[in-house]
Amino acid sequence: MKKRFDMNADAGESFGLWQIGADAELFPHITSANIACGAHAGDPTVMRKTIELAALHQVAIGAHPGYPDLQGFGRRAMTIDPEEIHDMVVTQIGALQAMAHIFGMRLQHMKLHGALYNTAAQNAAIAQAVCRAALKLDAELIVVTLAGSVMAKISQDMGLRTAEELFIDRGYAEDGTLLPRSHPHAIVSDAVEIDHRAELLTTSGVIQTEGGLLLPRHCVTLCVHSDTPNAAAIAARAKQAFRLAGAEICPMAEILAYR
Repeated sequence: MKKRFDMNADAGESFGLWQIGADAELFPHITSANIACGAHAGDPTVMRKTIELAALHQVAIGAHPGYPDLQGFGRRAMTIDPEEIHDMVVTQIGALQAMAHIFGMRLQHMKLHGALYNTAAQNAAIAQAVCRAALKLDAELIVVTLAGSVMAKISQDMGLRTAEELFIDRGYAEDGTLLPRSHPHAIVSDAVEIDHRAELLTTSGVIQTEGGLLLPRHCVTLCVHSDTPNAAAIAARAKQAFRLAGAEICPMAEILAYR
């Protein structure tokens, strides 16, 4: 049986007159979209337009909650009590659920953004708060989180469908975490490197770190950031590379339905 991967992208991250990301160009190449919910980026109108774009391209939609940090685009660490995190995540997912409802659509998944994503991947209390929020809102909601992380285990232990994630366009440290964006090799955009990454994941189930270490990683979904330069070209190249390596690209809900 062919290996199957979902391809997701963070989307809807514009705000008012501030435009970011190449959503229109990116959506033809992905199967799932993580839509910002107004905290780190996005606003009600952007949310609506992004859902419309997803419907046009038959892309599954999910919520993309983050820290309340418009100025820092949700990429700055914040010290917030787990219960406040819970309430914050409920509010953000709930807003996107409401907008999706008027289009007759249901959220497929949720995926944290930026610094909150990285914190929850390692902090059990924060991960539990987020997973409780997801479970209360929709027990069928898929939780997307870093492959091999604390949050992946907690989500699975709580009975949530879990899609472990790897990043096509980001470099990896030796411990399996993402290289900080300040690192010179944090962003991966070279076509040869993308092809190599697709081959390794499809044939051997490993990701190569910046230092050359091969880390075994179970993976359901692959991410391209919409604000990475040439994001649409990276996604198109990756989609082709995974198919040439023998993999199938389809929405994460289809992949998890077979397990």
